[in-house]
Amino acid sequence: MAVAGGSLEVRVGGGTGPTLVFVHYWGGSAGTWERVIAELPSEQSTVRYDQRGWGTSRSLPGPYGLDRLADDLVQVVEGCVPGPFVLVGHSMGGKVGQLVAARRPSGLAGLALIAPAPPEPPATVTEEYRQGLSHAYDSPDAVRYALDHVLTATPLPDPARATAVRDSLAAGPEARHEWPLHGIARDITHAVRDIDVPVTVLAGERDVVEPPDVLRACLLPHLPHATLTTVPGAGHLLPVEAPGAVATALADFLALLRHR
Repeated sequence: MAVAGGSLEVRVGGGTGPTLVFVHYWGGSAGTWERVIAELPSEQSTVRYDQRGWGTSRSLPGPYGLDRLADDLVQVVEGCVPGPFVLVGHSMGGKVGQLVAARRPSGLAGLALIAPAPPEPPATVTEEYRQGLSHAYDSPDAVRYALDHVLTATPLPDPARATAVRDSLAAGPEARHEWPLHGIARDITHAVRDIDVPVTVLAGERDVVEPPDVLRACLLPHLPHATLTTVPGAGHLLPVEAPGAVATALADFLALLRHR
């Protein structure tokens, strides 16, 4: 898929719409969604890719900020999705999804936000916090610590944990640092007010990165038509920690959209 400065490798599956277009978290990849997609009906249409600067898209040039990531997502949709679609964004990918949904692209049927970064940065996102976060993926040991003590509330299966470690290291310094030093602190509340499609939000009960109370305070006031569901016992990495819950939430959301 052609984008500014090169191309993205896009994985397309299924054939029955609306298409679920998956956007991964800071440190993730298209593979982050593997277990969620496995829980969906095999005919469900899906699209996923590694965001600019990560994994197979690591060689794409910057900038790696939210606007460029949003531009890439629009290009993927326009090039790979022939009909109605739902954006599914996790964490950083959720903030990218909010920006794209605010542009009201043709065919957008809904927005599913999975443990999303809210449009209004919470008070906890201080300069000190951001500087510390920028070193979370400095080494394999640092990534393992972040996975075990920050990103998850339940142990990951060994293959999923190994994949998460690999993905978190699969970025150049510029792409790796853009989110914690800049993107996480950007206020996009002026944009999200233009979102006019149904929105569902999924939060992990034990998420310490984007806790449910933060989403209630910093996201829901700007998306008053959104609904929030909490996954009991889960942490921040819902797509790998609770893939069944994510798949069920997406199936329920698609059913709601079909009956509108």
